[in-house]
Amino acid sequence: MSPSDVSQFPPFGVTVDLVVLTVRDHTLNALTIRRGEPPFAGQWALPGGFVRPDEGLEAAAARELAEETGLDQLPVHLEQLATFGDPGRDPRMRVVSVAYLVLAPDLPAPRPGGDAAGARWAPAADLADGSRLAFDHPRILDEGVERARAKIEYSSLAAAFCPEEFTVGELRRVYEAVWGVALDPRNFHRKVTGTPDFLVPTGGTTTRQGGRPAQLFRRGSAEKLNPPMLRPEA
Repeated sequence: MSPSDVSQFPPFGVTVDLVVLTVRDHTLNALTIRRGEPPFAGQWALPGGFVRPDEGLEAAAARELAEETGLDQLPVHLEQLATFGDPGRDPRMRVVSVAYLVLAPDLPAPRPGGDAAGARWAPAADLADGSRLAFDHPRILDEGVERARAKIEYSSLAAAFCPEEFTVGELRRVYEAVWGVALDPRNFHRKVTGTPDFLVPTGGTTTRQGGRPAQLFRRGSAEKLNPPMLRPEA
């Protein structure tokens, strides 16, 4: 077989799958859709679908997100996660999937559309059981959650889960939700406010969390945290 003779290689499909994470009710949630068509009709899965011949990967990811869930607003953060290509991952044909990680503040309830029969936010911890998602989506979700957990240690990405203006307490609850641990409020406040260019005071305050007025911040220019915010050992 000539390595340059493409006719000697069988065709295969390319899909995008989306690990969309947000924090709702102080819990890390993942977006899932109920499949309306075979294979795995009626089962929950990550949003995604086949890439069209005339579109790029990120364009396909945005289209599938809007079509299947009605979430057409631009995410705060989107990055390519990994590629999954085990021969038996899709019973229809050989399919290679490019997975994306999407992080955003508290998003609204999704509206199913396209070939999705339902859409919902589900606590990521509840989806850890491999029987709860179709295809190899449990593995994709696990990698997306771990990527998010690791990245907020060394980058300012945790602020992507927050609104444009937020309090230190709201940011702390993001770390607690993503890591699944409780953090000491005073130590956390000292660390984040002492990290250069991580947070910038807006000059305003809020009482939306109850109690005394809390200072409002916005995300600063820092992309890397030095020193890092290392997660506690379980």
